Amino acid sequence: MKNILFLACAALLAPALPSFAQDAELVEPPPATVTEKTAPAEAPAEDSLFRKAVDGMVADSGINGFITKNPKPWVTGDKVEGWETLLADEHLARMLERDKDGNPTGRLSYGVEQGYYDANGKFVAGHDVRMLFGIPYGVGQLVMIVVCVFLIYLAFVKGFEPLLLFPIGMGGLLANVPLAGVTTPTIMTGGMIVNGGLTMVGGTVTAGGFLSCIFQAGIDTGLFPILIFFGVGAMTDFGPLIANPKMLLLGGAAQLGIFTALLGAVALSELELVPFTLRDAASIGIIGGADGPTSIWLTTKLAPDLIGPIAVAAYSYMALVPVIQPPLMKLCTTEAERKIRMKQLRPVKKIEKVVFPLIVVILCGLLLPSAVPLMGALMFGNIAKESGVVDRLSDTMQNALINIVTIMLGIAVGSKLAAEKFVTGQTAGIMILGVIAFAVGTIGGLFMAKLMNLFCKEKVNPLIGSAGVSAVPMAARVANKVGLEADPSNFLLMNAMGPNVAGVIGSAVAAGILYRMLG
Repeated sequence: MKNILFLACAALLAPALPSFAQDAELVEPPPATVTEKTAPAEAPAEDSLFRKAVDGMVADSGINGFITKNPKPWVTGDKVEGWETLLADEHLARMLERDKDGNPTGRLSYGVEQGYYDANGKFVAGHDVRMLFGIPYGVGQLVMIVVCVFLIYLAFVKGFEPLLLFPIGMGGLLANVPLAGVTTPTIMTGGMIVNGGLTMVGGTVTAGGFLSCIFQAGIDTGLFPILIFFGVGAMTDFGPLIANPKMLLLGGAAQLGIFTALLGAVALSELELVPFTLRDAASIGIIGGADGPTSIWLTTKLAPDLIGPIAVAAYSYMALVPVIQPPLMKLCTTEAERKIRMKQLRPVKKIEKVVFPLIVVILCGLLLPSAVPLMGALMFGNIAKESGVVDRLSDTMQNALINIVTIMLGIAVGSKLAAEKFVTGQTAGIMILGVIAFAVGTIGGLFMAKLMNLFCKEKVNPLIGSAGVSAVPMAARVANKVGLEADPSNFLLMNAMGPNVAGVIGSAVAAGILYRMLG
């Protein structure tokens, strides 16, 4: 026990210049029998194991707990029965010893210096830190501090999504302050190590930093994006979509960017340019929907290690809608098309606005249950607003709830902007694929409107197709603005809101499909 405490103290007091960091939680391995070696008689096993672990142990800025400069396995287990099944888990497969030809020997190497034990006593494995251009870890922290200050600058000075970029920037700034410990995970120490070193029992659980606690409570569980959707639903008017249901086609076409980015990520991985798994690719693709909460929800389910760059990319491109979309809209449409006038939408009855979200939830439950969490929260908020009899609930979701959750969501996501997670080739690939996805989604909506004009009696102004990317209501305002530039008397805002809110539904459905396929 004394050695365990000594290990923890040594880790916390050492300098923060690691080359090894911890990654995602280890999945519970298949049943396996491991016979652990016993230490020499002159030294207790506990003493032998942990004295080796102390050597090289350092503490990083807190984002991933404990890491080591020079990892050395402190135990090598005997032959593991059924070890072939361990190859299915990337963390366990990495710890299998291999011969000179690279083939697994069936012996398992493990040790606390390559990771840490979480609150449940499960071993969290480590991985090499490979930063972009091979820059040192400390320099990477400095780079990220500058990046986070820049995000705050964009929020305050340029007005780019200030309600989210500000807390994200502050969360990232705190995460990269050396030795602050605000993002240190909750860990277990001082217990008995069993199951071949993969589990600790009977240990003392030490609470992590406050940002880590917020992240675990709201992001790991997927709760914050759901609560955001309550507020989004309470602020959304589905009237324009109900009045013109054909706009669902535009909202669906704009999701083309999601699957384009997914295929792009797979291609980068196949070409061995950037290592993305299929789950990573799906999380990156959802950026094309221009829906921040949906991007965060799906990423926490499929690729939690990428939550920082994906969230920043999603909200940054949402903020850049007035910059990215107009050139594409003018490139893909003629002046005559931009001048197409659309008739005023019919009034929508209150009963229609109340029944619509109920029908959507029922259909979603029958056809795509995996999308029910997002869709149900969205429609709950909308029904509360449209019913007119629970104004207190509606007002709470539109104001207090969404504001509080936005703060928590922002700083929790920002806590993942640690240098070892952000200053990588993966982040560069995510940013590039994100803007491509956004552009393809915009173009998809524009050309779907052109296609509809070949078959529909009432012409559709292609500009409103660009609003299908679901950046509500900014994309609809941009479509209206570009239309007014072509014809100052042609107001498209209400017509553009139809595909805009359809895009919200479309991105949630796309996320549900990807989660059902890969989750």
